[in-house]
Amino acid sequence: MPTIRPATHNDIPAITEIFNEAGVGTTASYTLEPVSVADRRAWFERLTAEGFPVLVVEDDGVVAGYASYGQFRSQGAYRHTVEHSIYIASGHRTGGLGRMLMNALVDVARGNNVHAMVGVVDGANQESIAFHERLGFVASSQLPEVGRKFDRWLDVVFVTRVLS
Repeated sequence: MPTIRPATHNDIPAITEIFNEAGVGTTASYTLEPVSVADRRAWFERLTAEGFPVLVVEDDGVVAGYASYGQFRSQGAYRHTVEHSIYIASGHRTGGLGRMLMNALVDVARGNNVHAMVGVVDGANQESIAFHERLGFVASSQLPEVGRKFDRWLDVVFVTRVLS
């Protein structure tokens, strides 16, 4: 049975592997180069030091995905809005792990008095946009050709969900 829990330092190698596969090898992230375990450790320590969550989903004892959020923008008026990320390893993308993990992240956000969540999704990633819409997010804006990866221009779609 899958379990969701806060990530620990021991999960960072698995988180790094998942990010590099899903985030660097696709347009799920606009990161161009693989990140190191040290890079992900610094990311993890920064988020958790600021009080933001990093959750993992384990399936049969293996970290199969992770989700996190951080401050949407640095200006004070955005203090109740977060930007989230969710990544599931390729061998685990069916069976509802992403839905379970995102619902858990939303629950944590509600518990932390977050008002709105924002996801930044590649405009051609209809699967991710539909995933978010099934969970109550709305595709609220599209920014044309703001990223470039794999020798092509990429649109970004903001998916948003007001929690309170």
